[in-house]
Amino acid sequence: METGIPGLSWDESKLKGFKVHELSPSVDVPARTGRRDFYKMGLVNGDMTIDYGGQIVELKGTVLFFVNPKVAHSIVRRVSRTSGYACIFTESFINSRELQDSPLFRVGDNPVISLKEDQAFFIGTIFKKMLAAYASEYAHKADLIKSCIALIIHEALEIQPPQRTKSSITGPGRIAHLFIDLLERQFPIERSNDPLKLRSPQDFAASLAVHVNYLNRAVKEVTGKPTSAHIAARVSAEAKALLKYTDWSVADIAYALGFDYPAYFNNYFKRITGTTPNSFRKV
Repeated sequence: METGIPGLSWDESKLKGFKVHELSPSVDVPARTGRRDFYKMGLVNGDMTIDYGGQIVELKGTVLFFVNPKVAHSIVRRVSRTSGYACIFTESFINSRELQDSPLFRVGDNPVISLKEDQAFFIGTIFKKMLAAYASEYAHKADLIKSCIALIIHEALEIQPPQRTKSSITGPGRIAHLFIDLLERQFPIERSNDPLKLRSPQDFAASLAVHVNYLNRAVKEVTGKPTSAHIAARVSAEAKALLKYTDWSVADIAYALGFDYPAYFNNYFKRITGTTPNSFRKV
């Protein structure tokens, strides 16, 4: 089963819901979008560019990165030979609120942490332990691997604790956070007959019990982008994922995204992406 990581596929005979591997040193990596049902973390040494939720993120030097399954992501390019490790795991595998709620996996946070040499060495030994456990016949290797994942996350939190900025505790910061959380909780879309309930700034304002003008000001002040831009980016990202990774008709996707008519969705998608849904699906 394809995972979206070059050279990495599931081997269900070894450990269901988890996979770890050493990174390929390839310098020419095509863009590929990751699956949306697993968490990913990796230790990378080299230069790599990823598209994370529509934002281009540069991985330079030695870094630890974390990917949330709710955020569309893809490797755009590598500009030098890379080394390191990566692992993926499903929510059912990790089964721990402590890890799922970690700030390192929150939507909207920077997924990259720069490492010093000694930090990279220590985290590298943990990945090596996971590799050895994954290939072993040890009866409790799943528990051992979960402990390794937890240790890496807590090491990362010690290296770079969550930042509480002034804006995060003000009224605008709180409203902006609630808006982003409310937006993200609508995704991913799993059923074509269950359309989005919140599609416009007015919808979100009503749900948050604030005036739409206040919501727009708060989101723009905290994030630098208007409410409508966040909605458009998230809806278009979900549309791309549904077009690429489901066999739903364009009409079904349009309905699932809250459009009354496929023509409205076609016009919206073309305005945002510059191409039609059918043309995007064929690429």
